[in-house]
Amino acid sequence: MRVVLSGGGTGGHIYPALAIAKQCGAEYPESEFLYIGGQRGLESTLVPKENIPFEAIDITGFRRSLSFDNVKTIVRFMKGVRTSKRLLREFKPDVVIGTGGYVCGPVVYAAAKLGIPSIIHEQNAVPGLTNRFLSKYVSTVAVSFEGSGPAFPAAKKILYTGNPRATTVFEADKNNGYASLGLPSGRTIVLIVGGSRGAKAINEAMVGMAPFVDKLEHIDFIYVTGEQYYENTKAAVASKLGNMPDNLRILPYVHNMPEVLACTSLIVNRAGASFLAEMTSLGIPSILIPSPNVTNNHQEKNARSLEMAGAAEVILEPELTGNSLFSAIKRIMTESLVHESMSRASKRLGKPEAAHLIVEEMRRLVRNQSTR
Repeated sequence: MRVVLSGGGTGGHIYPALAIAKQCGAEYPESEFLYIGGQRGLESTLVPKENIPFEAIDITGFRRSLSFDNVKTIVRFMKGVRTSKRLLREFKPDVVIGTGGYVCGPVVYAAAKLGIPSIIHEQNAVPGLTNRFLSKYVSTVAVSFEGSGPAFPAAKKILYTGNPRATTVFEADKNNGYASLGLPSGRTIVLIVGGSRGAKAINEAMVGMAPFVDKLEHIDFIYVTGEQYYENTKAAVASKLGNMPDNLRILPYVHNMPEVLACTSLIVNRAGASFLAEMTSLGIPSILIPSPNVTNNHQEKNARSLEMAGAAEVILEPELTGNSLFSAIKRIMTESLVHESMSRASKRLGKPEAAHLIVEEMRRLVRNQSTR
């Protein structure tokens, strides 16, 4: 298969696209890929590292308030459609996949106008503006949350697949995770992270709970701060503690997150859809702190869906302190029945076969196109 992938801005849109490419390459080794992303998005650095050819277009998102910038965005969108059509004609894909973010708007729209089979994948419980717009043009809308199909009333087909990132994590080797952290296999790990770029509020809570971590000496705490917060967070913890406890490690970033997740017993994080898919594929209980700075408050809706299923505890940012975070961690990690119940609930929500389901749908669309 010849596949064009598009999605960008944040890891939550990029990593699912890369997971689809990995699965497609495993099932159909002759596959060839092209990734069309934004000039300024994280995809411009992440995708080339995966040895996938990358082309950039200049595109920005709409402002939700009246602004002249929206006129510029429309102009960029139309230019992006023209550039995308040129790239698609040159590459001649069998299918085009969009995984969200405004960059996939012109790419997937161009594919639909050229009659190329196309899929969009929606990671969140509440769909983004770009995917809502594209849903009426694409062949299939794949969703991560069961029951979110009604958000796409104009879609030709809705397919519940889960998030393809779940497949990547499900197949990861936990022993490599332990080794990368410098820990012996079998240690109990609580991972605290604020998304791919870090989160100020979560880092402040990390600092606040640092004096308590040695009270749970049988647990290793891994703080992942994000590159921009690393030095300040590490210095703040050091000034509070003096000597760093043996069971606390502070890292700027984790490059092998699937392997680290595979050896994690509890995770504290934002409620981005990709992370939720990763956690549930492994049955990891979670404490979720939804970002209040996202469109339609979709992270809280993501988090509440796990909370209602019994897989997560939700702490909203105004309630987040070092004490509240440590209390929640201590309760889950010292009451075995609570941890076991949350783990079972998390696993029930998992879709480790998600990437395969999307590749299967890609193949179906290509096969149907060839018989026309």
